[in-house]
Amino acid sequence: MFRTSAAATASATSHSPLLPWGVAALVCFVAGGAHAAAAVSGLEVRLSVAQPVLKGDVDVHVSVSITNTSRQPRQILRSQLPGSAPMAALFRISRDGQLVDYTGPLVKRGPLTEADYLSLAPGETQTFEAELTGTYDLSQNGRYAIEYIGLAKQAEAASAISELAPTYIWLEGRSPQPVSARPEPSPSLAGSVSYTGNCTASQKTTLASAFSAASNYAQAAQTYLNGTGSGTQRYKTWFGAYTSARWNTAKAHFVATNDAFKNKAVTLDCSCKQSYYAYVYPTQPYKIYLCNAFWSAPMTGTDSKAGTLIHEMTHFNVVAGTDDWAYGQSAAKSLALSNPTKALDNADSHEYFVENTPPLP
Repeated sequence: MFRTSAAATASATSHSPLLPWGVAALVCFVAGGAHAAAAVSGLEVRLSVAQPVLKGDVDVHVSVSITNTSRQPRQILRSQLPGSAPMAALFRISRDGQLVDYTGPLVKRGPLTEADYLSLAPGETQTFEAELTGTYDLSQNGRYAIEYIGLAKQAEAASAISELAPTYIWLEGRSPQPVSARPEPSPSLAGSVSYTGNCTASQKTTLASAFSAASNYAQAAQTYLNGTGSGTQRYKTWFGAYTSARWNTAKAHFVATNDAFKNKAVTLDCSCKQSYYAYVYPTQPYKIYLCNAFWSAPMTGTDSKAGTLIHEMTHFNVVAGTDDWAYGQSAAKSLALSNPTKALDNADSHEYFVENTPPLP
């Protein structure tokens, strides 16, 4: 999952005609495989597996085919296509009705460039392969529903896209996998910050300041939301139309975020040399990997160091379990208007709410 700065989002929007609107989906099963198809604003998307039943501890491969059915070239973000680097949560997978964990990284990216896009000529089809067991928990027997959600994450208003119908696969004969749980931090470590990845002295100083500012952001957001619930301008801008249930969801997210900064053993890692801001593994709290764009960001304010730490902290499943449905301020505002539920599941929306720049009441 990727997040860009507001400037990057504006650039991407002007660069790319791909703002999918309306999906008519159909799922069907044919001999030898399972398929799902949809039409997305001039793009036809097909998701398929070679065999609907797999036995034993085998890898699970899916194919995503995208055809440009329009008369104009279509630009697609490579980061939202299978096989991209870094990996992203491009699928929603459930087993017997229960969502399974995504175990890969969630990455906050820097500004987009021409190289970040794939161009599909009119009539052109490209097929992308993905192996799912490396980044999703498919260790149990059962019926799995697999949905490709990559293109939905490219729309400025992701809610405008109906969900692509899932394709189904049955797994059996899987061997029980050992449970790997992250040990609870000892009391002496709770509320502490440690550094890995060969952080320099100056980086540690910067990170300490950013962590303190992020902690202040989280506390201030919790205090704000502890007030009487209402459709304040600040709330509506980032989370959409007010309801008491949604307000309470936002409050619960920031209670958990504040608790993580105040009371959990957080690790900040400096080993990433990529152009991104940061990334986390949502199933591995509370370790945050800082990348090149992080170090040049302002300490506070829009797309800041402190805001980045908030963004990443909300991704952890034990905190708020957010995803990346919209990137940048403009897209986050549009998402709040069109789909408040997804806004409450969007990491950037949480970041911009705490940064509150320019300030809103």
